[in-house]
Amino acid sequence: MIYTLPQAVEASAKAFPTKEAFRCMQKSYTYQELEAQMNQLAHFLIQNGVQKGDRIGVYLNRCLESALAIYGIMQAGAVFVPLDPLAPIDRIKYLLADCEIQFVISQKAQSKKLEKLIALEGEIKGIIGLEKDWAVPTHSWERIQATMPRTKPPVKILADDLAYIMYTSGTTGTPKGIMHTQYSGLSYAKLSADLYELTNQDRVGNHAALHFDISTFGYLSVPLVGATTIIVPDAHTKMPASLSSLMEAEKLTLWYSVPLALIQLVQRGVLEERDLSSLRWVLFGGEPFPPKFLRTLMEAWPQASFSNVYGPAEVNQCTYFTIPEVPADDHPLPLGHIWGNTEMLILDHNDQVVAANETGELLIRSATRMKGYWKRPDLTDRGFYISKGNTGIPKIYYRTGDLVRLDETGLLHFLGRKDRQIKTRGYRVELDEVEALLITHDAVEEAAVFAYPHPESGLLIGAAVTLKVDQTIAENELQKHIGTALPWYAVPQQINITHALPRTPAGKINRKVLIAQAKG
Repeated sequence: MIYTLPQAVEASAKAFPTKEAFRCMQKSYTYQELEAQMNQLAHFLIQNGVQKGDRIGVYLNRCLESALAIYGIMQAGAVFVPLDPLAPIDRIKYLLADCEIQFVISQKAQSKKLEKLIALEGEIKGIIGLEKDWAVPTHSWERIQATMPRTKPPVKILADDLAYIMYTSGTTGTPKGIMHTQYSGLSYAKLSADLYELTNQDRVGNHAALHFDISTFGYLSVPLVGATTIIVPDAHTKMPASLSSLMEAEKLTLWYSVPLALIQLVQRGVLEERDLSSLRWVLFGGEPFPPKFLRTLMEAWPQASFSNVYGPAEVNQCTYFTIPEVPADDHPLPLGHIWGNTEMLILDHNDQVVAANETGELLIRSATRMKGYWKRPDLTDRGFYISKGNTGIPKIYYRTGDLVRLDETGLLHFLGRKDRQIKTRGYRVELDEVEALLITHDAVEEAAVFAYPHPESGLLIGAAVTLKVDQTIAENELQKHIGTALPWYAVPQQINITHALPRTPAGKINRKVLIAQAKG
C-alpha cells in the first residue's frame, strides 16, 4: 500500500527498475538508481543530525539532481523547501531563518550566492551538492554515493507528516509557507495521474522550476505510474525554438506549463518545423490563456487534448476543463468541473451559499488541501472555513479568494479575485472584468489592468497592453472601446501601450511593476 510519496518511487523501482524516472540534459536516473540514491541521501542527512520534520532547503536550477534532492529529503522524514535560485539574497535569508533551515542542497552555479549566505552566522551548517573550502562543511554527491548505504533507512513516515513547504508571496509582501503533507501531496499525485490517464509509457515535460506548484505534477504524479519526467533546462525555457526542438527530440506525450510558455511557442517556436505528434495532453494553468493563441496551438496539434487546470497552491488543483473543440471566440475559458475526491461551496460576503448563476467566493474541501501556513496560525484560521452542516461534524474548506459563477450546465466560470475588487471614486469595480474587455479588442494581444494610488483621488484604474503584429491604436480609442461596455468610472485613467508586459519568474504578469510605473 502506497501512503507516502517515497513509496511511489520504491514501487516503480520494483515494477520498472531500468526505466528512466527523470531525465535532463542527456543525463537520467532509472527508478532503480533513484531509489538507491535517495536512500543514500537520506542516510547522510540522518547521520548528520537531521531529524524527522526538519526542513531542508533545495537551492537548485532546473536539473536532474532536484528529483534526487526532494525524494532523499522525504525518505529521511524531513521536509523539502524549494528556494528560488533567482530570488534576491535577502529573500533567501528570510526563508532560511523562517524555516530554520540548517542544510541546503545546491550546486556550483550558486557558489557566489552561497558564499554570501554562509556568511550569515548561525544560518547554514552544511551544503550538499558541491565541494568547497568554506567555513561550513560541503559534501559532494560523489562522496555521499561512495560512503552511504543504498538500503532504506529506518524512519517511520506517516501520511500526516509534512512533505514540503512551498512559499508564495503574501498580500503584505512577506512570503508565506504553504505546508503540504505526504497525504495531500500523494492525493494530488493520484488524482492528477488518474484524470490525465498517465501510464508508464508517458514522457512528461516539466517546464516549471521546483519552487512553482505546477512542478509537482512532474515530480510527484509521474513516479506514481512509472512514467518519465523530462526536466526542461533553464536555457531551453528562454528560447522557444530550442524548447520545441527538445519537445520533439524527447517525444513528449504530456506537457504542463503556464500559458506564457505556450504563447512563446506559438510566436517564436517554429512549430511548423516540428513533429510533435506524440503529444496527447497539453495542460496549462496559473493564469488565463487567451483563446487567440490557444486556437493556433489546437490547430497545430489536433491529436492532443487540451485542459485548463485550476487550483491555488494551497490545494494543488481542484478543477479542470478539457476543451471540447477549438474556441470560436475570445471569451475566457471556464474553470470547468470540480475534480475527484473534492467538494466546493460558493459563498457570498456573509458566508451564505449563493443561488445558481450568482457570483460568490469559491471554497474547496479536498484531500489535496494544505495543512496550513508555516508558523502563521492567524493566516491559517483566516484561510479556512469550517462548516458543521446538518451532522455537526466539522468540514474544513479552503477560501480560494476567487470569485466564480456556476452556470446551468454545471461549469464553473472565473470572474476575478476577491482582492481584485476595488473601490474607485465611490464605485466598486472588478479589475478582471475590465481586463477581459480590453483583450476583446482586435488590435490587443495581451492586457493587464491594475489599481494605483493617486494622492488626491485615492485608487485609480490603469492598464498596460501589447498589440498584435502590424497593429497600431491610440490610448483614447481603447478607452472608447472599454466605455461601450462599462460605466465611466471603470474606464482606465491611463493605458500604456508597450512592447512587452513585465513578468514574474513564474511567467505571470507582474502587476506590482506596472503599479510602480503608473503616474500617481
